[in-house]
Amino acid sequence: MLVIVGMLVAALAIPALARGKGNPNPQPQVYVTSQHLTYDSIVVVDPLPYNGTSNWQLLEMTESGLQTEFGPGDTGYFGGRWYVETDGVEGASEGDHFFLCPLLGPGF
Repeated sequence: MLVIVGMLVAALAIPALARGKGNPNPQPQVYVTSQHLTYDSIVVVDPLPYNGTSNWQLLEMTESGLQTEFGPGDTGYFGGRWYVETDGVEGASEGDHFFLCPLLGPGF
């Protein structure tokens, strides 16, 4: 139960990482571990409904910010179709939080 509560807090904290308070489209930065690059991004649609496919990429909240394994140009990057694990079930599932937030190049 504690893990689920922690994940919910993490999912709700994503807008808090956005630059510019009051911005209707938060602009978080995401670190891509496979590329060792950080990308600007913009939240376009939040939330999105889960559609039962596996075409969602995990976005993780770490002590240093948001991170993911794959970015633009990598196999496994789905153009900014993210999920945040909120239900404690490994992999994208109906109880997770889904949204569209493409990464904007170039990375830095």
